[in-house]
Amino acid sequence: MDSQTGKPIAVVTGIAGAIGMALARALEPDYTVVGLDLDCGGAAVDCIEVDLGSGDSVELALRKFRERYGSRIASVVHLAAYFDFTGEDHPLYDKVNVEGTRRLLQALQDFEVGQLVYSGTMLVHAPGEPGERIDEQAPIAPKWAYPESKAASEAVIREEHGAIPYVLLHLAGLYDDRTAVPTLAHQIARIYERGVKSHLYAGDLRTGQAFVHEDDMIDAFRRVVDRRERLPDDVTILVGEPDAVSYGALQEAIGRLIHGEEEWATIPVPKTLARTGAWLEERSEPVVPDSIDRGEKPFIRPFMVDMADDHYALDISRARELLDWQPRRSIRATLPKIVQALKDDPIGWYRDNGITPPPWLEAAAEQVEDPEALRVEQEARYRAEHRQSLWAHFLNLGLGTWLITSPVTLGYESAALAWSDVLAGVAVLVLGFVSLSWRFPIARWATAGVGLWLLFAPLLFWAPTAAAYLNDTLVGALVIGFAVCVPPAPGVGRVARATGPTVPPGWDFSPSSWFQRMPIIILAFVGLYVSRYLAAYQLGHIDGVWEPFFEGGPAPENGTEEIITSSVSEAWPVSDAGMGAVTYMLEILTGLIGSARRWRTMPWLVVLFGIMIVPLGAVSITFIVIQPIVIGTWCTLCLIAAAAMLVQIPYSLDELVATGQFLWRRKRAGHGLTRIFFVGDAEEGGRDEPPDDFEQGPRRILGEMTSGGVGLPWNLAACLLIGVWLMLTRITLGSEGGMANADHLIGALVLTVTVAALAEVARPLRFLNMALGAALMITPFAYGAGWPATVASLVCGVALIALSVRRGRVRNRYGAWSRLIV
Repeated sequence: MDSQTGKPIAVVTGIAGAIGMALARALEPDYTVVGLDLDCGGAAVDCIEVDLGSGDSVELALRKFRERYGSRIASVVHLAAYFDFTGEDHPLYDKVNVEGTRRLLQALQDFEVGQLVYSGTMLVHAPGEPGERIDEQAPIAPKWAYPESKAASEAVIREEHGAIPYVLLHLAGLYDDRTAVPTLAHQIARIYERGVKSHLYAGDLRTGQAFVHEDDMIDAFRRVVDRRERLPDDVTILVGEPDAVSYGALQEAIGRLIHGEEEWATIPVPKTLARTGAWLEERSEPVVPDSIDRGEKPFIRPFMVDMADDHYALDISRARELLDWQPRRSIRATLPKIVQALKDDPIGWYRDNGITPPPWLEAAAEQVEDPEALRVEQEARYRAEHRQSLWAHFLNLGLGTWLITSPVTLGYESAALAWSDVLAGVAVLVLGFVSLSWRFPIARWATAGVGLWLLFAPLLFWAPTAAAYLNDTLVGALVIGFAVCVPPAPGVGRVARATGPTVPPGWDFSPSSWFQRMPIIILAFVGLYVSRYLAAYQLGHIDGVWEPFFEGGPAPENGTEEIITSSVSEAWPVSDAGMGAVTYMLEILTGLIGSARRWRTMPWLVVLFGIMIVPLGAVSITFIVIQPIVIGTWCTLCLIAAAAMLVQIPYSLDELVATGQFLWRRKRAGHGLTRIFFVGDAEEGGRDEPPDDFEQGPRRILGEMTSGGVGLPWNLAACLLIGVWLMLTRITLGSEGGMANADHLIGALVLTVTVAALAEVARPLRFLNMALGAALMITPFAYGAGWPATVASLVCGVALIALSVRRGRVRNRYGAWSRLIV
């Protein structure tokens, strides 16, 4: 008895936790509650700090208790324990749970204790089968570290309790009106996020585990303490709802409550596959593309896969008999409240359940007051757009059947290519069918991956017929286009799709508009047609290629034929012209993906687009440079393709700059760049503008296509002419040897630098021409050129330096980047 209040004393270990505080509130009307905890911060009752991992700390804490309250204790409720869901045998399981319990009991032997109540778990028992219930006599057979530590702690209680009566409460999975045991909370979160794993399960969907509401559990504890003098001296009692709601039933109920689904599709997964996937994911480095992830280890671990078939339905006859207790609540009735709490306050719900919110939810909470409303609105819009684009996925189904029948109908003459197309056709059929569901956008990317393979297959297998090459090229492009070029763009985050401007902050126009992309797409078609034509010669589909100007080696070869059959071309394991054709095709396709907001909604695509244009444009110029130097002739069609690639560069740079600025701003705001790089994000500032107006006159459309962000000042036009002149000095001045090669190299570089500087965002690149001009003033003396070549080189060098001083007119604003355009 407490001498001051006259109430019996109840000691609660782990009292600073949520359950400990709830139990303290339930006991306080009739008991003096004293807490023991590692950190008593926040405890609303008298609390003595203790480290159960230290014998000295336990002795000191109980000495303090004796000084304050004496040696009589009505009940000790032992809640304190270490817990995690990794499945690994952490040292604290033994130090705190097992040996900590031993230290506590040994120290309590000097007290007059009416009862010890231990908070255990039903998971110490071997599971049952669907349709049967386990009782307290079920075998003790825990399957992972936490229940193993609980079973070991109970063994210690049996050894060390001495004269202290004890009650072992084997509790079901805990929940309340807002939170739930981790397995259920993560199940709810997965369905809320619509992740792929939310539709997969590696066990029997009929199995389930019993739950108990916190209020019912606290009531059971209170009844145990109240009945301490009537209970057996050593007894185990199962506490929980007798029925176990199956995993499949929970899936359907949660899906319906969150998304209004009549039936939530759950697909059985073989345990071996699920275990392997969980093992690989657990050991992989934390990454961000929807964990496109949380930067932390996954919740589902391999040991959980092994227990997916465990079934725990309870026989609670003993609780009814000894405690007159049975649950007054049920998980079925409370689940709507838990889900509603999630909808009312998603971020708070995640925090309370100890789950890291998905990045899109955190971003949404920063942008709008009601993240749930944004999720619902965006999901509805996405589904509507998907319904309008179903025709594309049906067409891919048709293309799958076309591929399967192509080898027979087109006479491939290559068994490897035939099998490739048949298997690719089957893959397109399967993935196209899955893509009909809006829930699996990843299937659209997988379909595009098959299309990408089709573009490369004729080159890898050296397609022996033109029909096979043309078929795979066209079908591959169509498969990619129908899979990912139609709306809604897959992979864009909810927040990026819902909020944010079309025009970047401080800009006058969207660098991702159709008017900005159209010149690149048109030029890519030019390059595609040229490359396909040259590839046809390399693959042996045609006997010769057109070359109007340049002679090659011994007849009948011309300059083009000599170049595309040279040692430089044949150094590639596949047709280099064919690789060029694939690149141009991918430029066209990536140019078609996404909206005018893709500078912030699909940064990865903008960077990929830029990589295919800018570095590959430099590679094209390199090939042009080496043609007369290494091979000794020219290729007219190669020059046309290189020019098409080169002119794309200025039209692509502004979108790259806008995306770079966007990522930098997000980083400075404290956001993770990896996630944003793949799924995009919202943006503060900027403005919206109406969609590109293709209903205006052709001249107006052409003007907007050719002028946005790109200009041709007269001084840069003169630099272009100088570059062309330098590349042709073999013809115009009869230059030979090192001087001719130097002129050719510098001329190609002048063209590359000047064309890139036509982009207003890249206008400072023109200063590089000054260095090239200085080189021109040295080369004639280095190579001993004659006076005409020397004079021409000096004049061109001085002109380049002078012409590079003037910036020229910059008509648009580019935010903070404008300061760099000098």
